[in-house]
Amino acid sequence: MDSRIDTDRSSYLSLFAAFSYGIASMAMVFINKAVLMQYAHSMTLLTLQQLATSLLIHFGRVMGYTKARGLNMETAKKLILVSLFYNANVAFALASLKGVNIPMYIAIKRLTPLAVLIAGFYSGKGKPTTQVTFSVILTAAGVIIAALGDFSFDFFGYSMALTSVFFQTMYLVLVEKSGAEDGLSSVEIMFYNSFLSLPFLLFIIIATGEFPNSLTLVFAKSTSFSFLAILLLSLVMGIVLNYTMFLCTIVNSALTTTIVGVLKGVGSTTLGFVLLGGVQVHALNVTGLVINTAGGVWYSYAKYLQKKSKLPKLMSDVEVHRK
Repeated sequence: MDSRIDTDRSSYLSLFAAFSYGIASMAMVFINKAVLMQYAHSMTLLTLQQLATSLLIHFGRVMGYTKARGLNMETAKKLILVSLFYNANVAFALASLKGVNIPMYIAIKRLTPLAVLIAGFYSGKGKPTTQVTFSVILTAAGVIIAALGDFSFDFFGYSMALTSVFFQTMYLVLVEKSGAEDGLSSVEIMFYNSFLSLPFLLFIIIATGEFPNSLTLVFAKSTSFSFLAILLLSLVMGIVLNYTMFLCTIVNSALTTTIVGVLKGVGSTTLGFVLLGGVQVHALNVTGLVINTAGGVWYSYAKYLQKKSKLPKLMSDVEVHRK
């Protein structure tokens, strides 16, 4: 009875983690695009988001609002690559949003699940089932078909987005591994990720000349309520997105996290055709989105069958242990 209750709670947590990450991720794309349309300094924006995350978790721990443990140097050394890959992923993604519209940005980012599947196979995670493999391939095929209906090709933007896919793949796999091996909570990984990124990001914005001009521009725009509101919302949603992404990856898997990202992308793409400038509708995009959605539904069904087949074996193992 207790094991069944634990299983139900685990299922609800998995569903909550996936749903909350999907909503936060979809909102964040539009919020970042809105900010970058008024404020082009993407690296400074990322630095502010990470600084806000670090301070919030630190003071939350000091005031007793979170049980997250304090900074440990050994743990920090193990997670340094997670932080570097994460920030490289976000930095290139933000850079791509400057020149690529939202539907095309999302279409390129949907190639991540296939990359995660390949990375997981070569890192020794094991071969996925046939249905899981083909469902992810179908999802990626939908992306390619949708991308063939390109309206305004931007080589720089495409290059930045594809580079972001690579770093996001490495980042998600490392997050899943570190969460499983070190027993860190999603809040703790989020704190290490944001804290460790600050020296690197500060160096980048100074070396590239963004700072102090970017800070001066913030003060110059401080008289605009709409800009301050969207900037504050960006900082808050950056924290929410980080937390839900880490939680979804730890509770579910890196592949599940990326598939959720693919599915929420359908809604984002639809809204992207009309919001923040919009784009011209093309038949290939609609066809690609339908194929992409079919792949996502197929994947969900394949994972359900996979978990269902493992459950009887798990229950029998429990019964044997009790005897």
